[in-house]
Amino acid sequence: MRPIVILIALFMGGLPASVDAMPASVDAMQLAPSHPATVVPVPTTISDFFLPGSQPGQSGTLEFPSKCDNCHGGYNLAVEPAYNWRGSMMAQAARDPLFYACLAIANQDAPQSGDLCIRCHTPKGWLEGRSEPTDGSALTAQDREGVTCDFCHKMVRPAPLGTNPYPGDADYTAGTYTQDQSYLATLGLIPGTTANGMYIADGNNAKRGPFTDANATHQMLYSPFHREADLCGTCHDVSNPAYTKTGSAYVPNAFGAGAPSFDPYMMFPIERTYSEWKMSAYNQPGGVYAPQFGGNKTFVSTCQDCHMKDVSGVACNKAGGVFRNDLPLHDMTGGNTFIPLLVQSLYPSEVDAAALSAGIQRAQAMLEKAASLDVAVAWKDGTYKLLASVINETGHKLPSGYPEGRRIWLNVKMFDPAGALVYESGAYDPATAVLNHDPDIKVYEIKPGISADLAPVVNLAAGPSFHFAINNQIYSDNRIPPRGFRNSTFAAIQSPPIAYSYADGQHWDDTYYPIHPDAARAEVTLYYQTLSREYVEFLRDENRTNTAGQVLYDGWAANGKSPPVAMATKTKLIDLVTAVESPGDRAPALAVGAARPNPGDHVSVTISLPNAAPAVLDLIDVQGRLVLSRDVGSMGAGTHRVALDPGRRLPSGVYVVRLTQGTRFVTAKAVLAR
Repeated sequence: MRPIVILIALFMGGLPASVDAMPASVDAMQLAPSHPATVVPVPTTISDFFLPGSQPGQSGTLEFPSKCDNCHGGYNLAVEPAYNWRGSMMAQAARDPLFYACLAIANQDAPQSGDLCIRCHTPKGWLEGRSEPTDGSALTAQDREGVTCDFCHKMVRPAPLGTNPYPGDADYTAGTYTQDQSYLATLGLIPGTTANGMYIADGNNAKRGPFTDANATHQMLYSPFHREADLCGTCHDVSNPAYTKTGSAYVPNAFGAGAPSFDPYMMFPIERTYSEWKMSAYNQPGGVYAPQFGGNKTFVSTCQDCHMKDVSGVACNKAGGVFRNDLPLHDMTGGNTFIPLLVQSLYPSEVDAAALSAGIQRAQAMLEKAASLDVAVAWKDGTYKLLASVINETGHKLPSGYPEGRRIWLNVKMFDPAGALVYESGAYDPATAVLNHDPDIKVYEIKPGISADLAPVVNLAAGPSFHFAINNQIYSDNRIPPRGFRNSTFAAIQSPPIAYSYADGQHWDDTYYPIHPDAARAEVTLYYQTLSREYVEFLRDENRTNTAGQVLYDGWAANGKSPPVAMATKTKLIDLVTAVESPGDRAPALAVGAARPNPGDHVSVTISLPNAAPAVLDLIDVQGRLVLSRDVGSMGAGTHRVALDPGRRLPSGVYVVRLTQGTRFVTAKAVLAR
């Protein structure tokens, strides 16, 4: 019972001098009834959410984006920064009604916790002292511009005084280093890392950027920091500083005293997108071959490579602008296709409707690139089943980011020869926004919640919860890891699989479905949803302080209830070898599944053999030469995973995989990256 003793002591004013001096039983001190009705808020203050870095009043007055438009907009919608930024969720971060609905519940549960949210959703509002009250009511229309141009281009990489973070960069050392050190010296505390909104925004008005040859009419400073994923990590790793990791648990700090450590990994993890990338194969020299993301790049590594792809053009409308083939497109595209619709209806005079629509289309395209889907008939547990394999093509977990409401799931339909539906898993009703959680359903999501120790203190049941400001335990996390996943490294960043398992190196997930006796064809679709019905109703019903939850709900109901987006769809004929069906007669067609990882170093494929007859797996290079061949017929009928080049003898390149049995053959493409 000791953890509860500690929690109650903290909630009543701080950690006792000696825990042993507390009563052995806490029954008389129970703060919550046995049948809770209303959350008991924790006694947090603004001090509990203090973080180092620039503080309000230390970064000057951030300029309005409209001033930047004068040079950086109105000339080429395909590449210009202004139009593309205005269509991004970065520009709408402080107009997002989901943000305000969440903010209300956070402040109810943990007073003034909203300060932690406001600092990244509107840096201008936070840095200029308008984050209090922490419900966002003091924010102005200018603050609602969200993550603005001037903020990002003021950012400084944290470094101890006297330490040059780029000693090998002569341009930085000779130019920007002195100014960076000068500003860092004005801060009370310099963050030890780039995370959790601990940003450093220089009060100097010069704009920082990654190019040394820009012909700007304003002051500018060269910044290699702006090419690094660390810059994005500033707001895309989020931790709750009110909790400290103690063993395997997260315990509240002494309230009003602030966090004892500003190491994000000593706090409760809320989002780990940046850290997931940091521990992935993308964070290595050369990156990963993924031309679908990089624009002019074929290999991608940093956040910017995928979310600000390289295009060809100039960054301004003035003479002398430098034409570049590595111009970062300022679209910052993620996967949000729904919230822009609500923003447009709530703030019609503040937003560019065309830019938002273009942003929605980009987000749809991004979602379609984020995952691959492979479907096969496979032998499993003594029978043939439908195998759906989801491959994560991103540099972080799938899905990643804010944990509440967003989810990915598989919808599997089977049809008889006449086209009638005979089986469905993951059925979704667009009229009611209800996802049917049938016994076979696979949903990829994370479920944070309230621990058993904390539950009686806050008057909530132990278990998964949407109360993100006071959640202190992760109950499950089956989100698909990225390439390069290792259980040990993901545990170190507080993002391991929980109540699920992935092997080291696994960046895909396999799900098996029973094949209906009448099924002749299967159709499998992977769906992504920004906002679930359960979450939007929670935000409406739990709100006791303002109308933010109702505003969100009304917008949700009026705009299709956050329609799921199809990320990938595959159709599979359920091919039978015999015309007479019996349990022993079912067999898959000859098939070779998609290679994975593709590209990759250790590439393998799934092969399906309808019988035990001789079969050969060949690898053919782009010049048509047979470079490797192996006998696979001895494996027998069924589905098998086969390494293409176990000895790693072949060079990098594109290869054709050919599986032959008798007079039949099937092919697939594989890319080896050494």
